Amino acid sequence: MIQFISHYTDQYTYLDSIRLALEGGCRWVQLRMKEATPEDIIATGKEVRRLCDKFQATFILDDHVELVHTVGADGVHLGKKDMPVAEARRLLGPDCIIGGTANTFEDVRMHYEGGASYIGCGPFRFTTTKKGLSPILGLEGYRRIVEQMKAEGIHLPIVAIGGITAEDIPELMLTGVTGIALSGTILRAEDPVKEMEKVCRECLGASKTSKTS
Repeated sequence: MIQFISHYTDQYTYLDSIRLALEGGCRWVQLRMKEATPEDIIATGKEVRRLCDKFQATFILDDHVELVHTVGADGVHLGKKDMPVAEARRLLGPDCIIGGTANTFEDVRMHYEGGASYIGCGPFRFTTTKKGLSPILGLEGYRRIVEQMKAEGIHLPIVAIGGITAEDIPELMLTGVTGIALSGTILRAEDPVKEMEKVCRECLGASKTSKTS
């Protein structure tokens, strides 16, 4: 599973970044517009919905539970300082996809008990796309969290995030994580579409390897 998180650069708008990811084969995108007004998020979100329909992709909105239905998103991702997962689940109902950000196993357990659909776990390494970064996990951090989840019978998709590149994917997938989330590494590439295609191939190959190892 590859997730792409939108990012704004001098070269690409939020919508551009999502379009490039979809053209490169990604089928799960998150619209993240931290400094934007609700009006801008709604306008961009409706365009993202149209793109995701075209590519048959899943559309997740970052943070704004109150705008999920307005933009037609499939779900919402909640950071550690956003609305609690349990409250979002109560507001959005049982069918909405709800992801929660985690840095520790305690975070994972809290989101699981609150009704999360998946966990965004990180950061893997330092990243410039997020402010107020939590402690770096590295490979060993993911192994430890996955082992604790298994020990307590918590079965949720866990997506690694934070400064990940295509070259990191084989080792990361061997830790037991379900998927990878990317942002800056795609947009910094000379050809973002080709970079996303490369990432998708790496993830597919790594998934097969991890299942047979």
